[in-house]
Amino acid sequence: MADDTEDVELDYAADEQERARRGALIRHPLASFFHLFFRVGAIVIYLLCDWISKNFSSCFVLIITLLSFDFWSVKNVTGRLLVGLRWWNQIDEDGRSLWVFEAKKTSRDSTIGTEVEARIFWLGLIICPLIWTFFFFTSLFSLKIKWLSLVVASISLQVANLYGYLRCKAAEQDHQPPDKSSLTRQLLLQRPDIIFGIL
Repeated sequence: MADDTEDVELDYAADEQERARRGALIRHPLASFFHLFFRVGAIVIYLLCDWISKNFSSCFVLIITLLSFDFWSVKNVTGRLLVGLRWWNQIDEDGRSLWVFEAKKTSRDSTIGTEVEARIFWLGLIICPLIWTFFFFTSLFSLKIKWLSLVVASISLQVANLYGYLRCKAAEQDHQPPDKSSLTRQLLLQRPDIIFGIL
């Protein structure tokens, strides 16, 4: 009886590379999870609050607590790990309030998150305030004033982080070497009459 099986060479290196590639997609899984967990949790509880509990106070406290955890974790943990940005407020010797916006310089062995993590960070940071803004208008037009106060507090916490990180991103781009498109943009902003000369 003849053996019809082929000799197959096992390529363990390809499996190792595939595992490393998948692991490199999300370098900080816990930070990525909690970046979205508190935000999405607050939105889900807001939507289901009438079915879960008729007590407005308990829903209010739970949602504000989740959004406070979200504010702290995004500002102090996930911003640093996922995109290498951070911001804070400090008081100088004269008693003036100074806002500091920082961007970590990227290097090859950097602990900053991957491109997938950056997308998770920015999508969560931008989409959730938009959802709360939608809730603002629905609460306003349906005249649910007590829910309106919750939504305004939610928007405030979410937009504060968004504003801080947008300022960090702008500070990061200010320190990078200019490319041709940014030089052109700068020139056009300084001398808008150039546009009319071209036309």
